[in-house]
Amino acid sequence: MSGFSIRDTMNDIDEAPGKVFFWELERAVIDADRCIQCGTCVAACPTDSIGVGADGLPTLVKMCTGCSLCWDFCPRGGLRYESTWKLIAEDSGHGLGAVHQAHAARVSPSVRGAQDGGVVTAILVSMLEAGKLDGALVARQTSVPWKAEPFLARTPEEVVECAGSFYNQTMALGSLDLRRYDLPPNPRIALVGTPCEIQGLRAMQARPWDWGSSKVDAVVLTIALMCTKNFNYEKLMVEEIGRRRHIPLTEIGKVDVIRGRMLAYDHEGNALLDEPVRDFHGAALKGCDECADFLGRVADVSVGSVGSPDGYSSVLLRSQAGLEAFETTRPRLEVLPLDKPEALEKLDALDKKIAFRSLERPFDPDAPLFIDYEEHLRHYSGTDRAPVGHDAVRY
Repeated sequence: MSGFSIRDTMNDIDEAPGKVFFWELERAVIDADRCIQCGTCVAACPTDSIGVGADGLPTLVKMCTGCSLCWDFCPRGGLRYESTWKLIAEDSGHGLGAVHQAHAARVSPSVRGAQDGGVVTAILVSMLEAGKLDGALVARQTSVPWKAEPFLARTPEEVVECAGSFYNQTMALGSLDLRRYDLPPNPRIALVGTPCEIQGLRAMQARPWDWGSSKVDAVVLTIALMCTKNFNYEKLMVEEIGRRRHIPLTEIGKVDVIRGRMLAYDHEGNALLDEPVRDFHGAALKGCDECADFLGRVADVSVGSVGSPDGYSSVLLRSQAGLEAFETTRPRLEVLPLDKPEALEKLDALDKKIAFRSLERPFDPDAPLFIDYEEHLRHYSGTDRAPVGHDAVRY
């Protein structure tokens, strides 16, 4: 192999073989426009050297030691995300995955602003009130309309204030440094996130984790929001919805993606936008195309709207923690059998089809959890997803 690496010039000192530095993750994922903004690299860094830049992307804030962990745990870098599916149960990737129970449910009475059936909000409120959680890492709106940020809700009232979905990522796992909060010595928190965020968390939790400031083991409940893709805030909300469709963002009270359509409503519930979501694909994160985990297979609970009646949420309970959370919440819920599980399977199959077309590496749930950087180069060099600024690699 030949190819230039910046570490070749560092003080004329030979580095130990196999070390991967942040800037190699940067070139292969961030600069290559493949970052899915999950925040796993921030959480994984043992020296707290990675932060979040003004553009919402990971950036180096102090010296990188070349420990390789940011690369290893990145779902678009060294983490073979489909191999995480077997970390909590046997899951070959077929059907709905490991599911103990499947329901359609909605909260009663409804929660203002909640998405679909309001089940996620109900679970978090119930678990906090029962003293089974000390907080929940969720998304809330910043001072910028419809731009989300991570937030640790510690009371039922704060959870309700954060009800509803946003369609931009928040680098959520970068907020697992819990020292700024008034929490018990061994806090128990929930994470509500996209499947990619939970993949990164599960991979870190699968090994003893006492590196850096991120308390990944404090997360005792994970709720995956079923997801085919997420969006760049500027491209979706500012450009597509605000400028091209002339909808003032301050007038929007709710945004939803359901049955293949992008919907927006005003604060009184009147429709402002109803278009096929394919019209907005240019605003989606490019790295989302490589994900075949629409269903959130490694979460304790997976929640979405597909497969259940209008106004209900489809709920897949995948672990004992998920079952216990649902039973704690059941008095607040109207629960029905899952109406159309085949609709979930159909969308999952479509999601996989796109991922298999976009992934440049082999997809193999039975392969080792981690992908060597040199292996990544073998598959991605010469493609439109190749590391930026890296010479073509010859073998």
